[in-house]
Amino acid sequence: MISREVLFEIGRTLIAILLALLLGFIIILLVSEQPFEAFGHFVTGPLTTTRRIGNWIEATIPLIFTGLAVSIAFQAGQFNIGAEGQLFFGGVVATIVALSFSLPMYVHVLLALFGAMLGGAVAGAIPGIMKARWGANELVSSLMLNYVFYRLGLYLINHHYRDPAAGAMVSYRLPETSWLQWFWLPTRVHWGLWVALAAIAFCYLFIYRTRWGYALRMTGLNRDFAAYAGISVTAVIIYSQVISGAIAGLAGAADVLGLYRRFQWQMLPGYGFDGIIIAILARNHPLGVPIAALFLAYIRSGASIMSRMTDVSSEMVAIIQGIMILLVTAQAFLAKWRHRAVVKEATKHEINA
Repeated sequence: MISREVLFEIGRTLIAILLALLLGFIIILLVSEQPFEAFGHFVTGPLTTTRRIGNWIEATIPLIFTGLAVSIAFQAGQFNIGAEGQLFFGGVVATIVALSFSLPMYVHVLLALFGAMLGGAVAGAIPGIMKARWGANELVSSLMLNYVFYRLGLYLINHHYRDPAAGAMVSYRLPETSWLQWFWLPTRVHWGLWVALAAIAFCYLFIYRTRWGYALRMTGLNRDFAAYAGISVTAVIIYSQVISGAIAGLAGAADVLGLYRRFQWQMLPGYGFDGIIIAILARNHPLGVPIAALFLAYIRSGASIMSRMTDVSSEMVAIIQGIMILLVTAQAFLAKWRHRAVVKEATKHEINA
């Protein structure tokens, strides 16, 4: 049975989203000569054709991975602002593995995905070890490591795996045996979706059905109490960051192996920072991550369609995102409503007693 607290948080998040959409419509009303048409494209555009639905789902896949990655770190009471560099480096390692081996299809894909996880895990382990051993602030170290792994990844691709015949700074085309195949034509929705669903199941079972997940959650709730209860806080800090980095690495592999079939990023794609938004909207719960990822990808797809079809720019979605995050993270938002509900429930129990 869903607790009253969980229901309140769900309701509070939905109200925040609705208020953000309402304010977005008001802004569109002020700046557009065709506001109702623009808002209609924004709200319904991603569902109007098969290709647009596919684009929506394609955009959701990396967001699920980064949302899960950040959620695990947040559940442990840690920050992981390095998911951006971890996914970038994961994509680089997946590319190197795909180009370096000649294997049967399923084995090749799995090995490339494992390489991405290993690359992301290494990138995540560094701030975890620095925090556990020397008390280094993981927010600062993970943020700075984004640029370390970004530059390292660019060096490896541009100087060792670049295709000189491509006419752009991209890697050699990956062998077909390493691709995450498209399964819903004419869209580019690929097997990475099933990998993302498997990652959701793993994170849920790990966090809520294992002793390591229990230790992780207890450390996040009260680090001193966890240490007093015999939990190795040092181990929790390290393995939470390692798992977080490994899942973020899969985000990079999903796009490289599933969409592009070669490494072509020359800038950080931004999915790692989006993972923070996803985790906040999902309240760090693995089962809430895909819903939040679908929502964020939907409004971005809608904004892109709106900007192409009307006189409103796609940057409007940044305003809506900002309003949502402010309302969702504001602890005082609807706090009186929750207080009244708690008092009412307590009074009812007193009367029944």
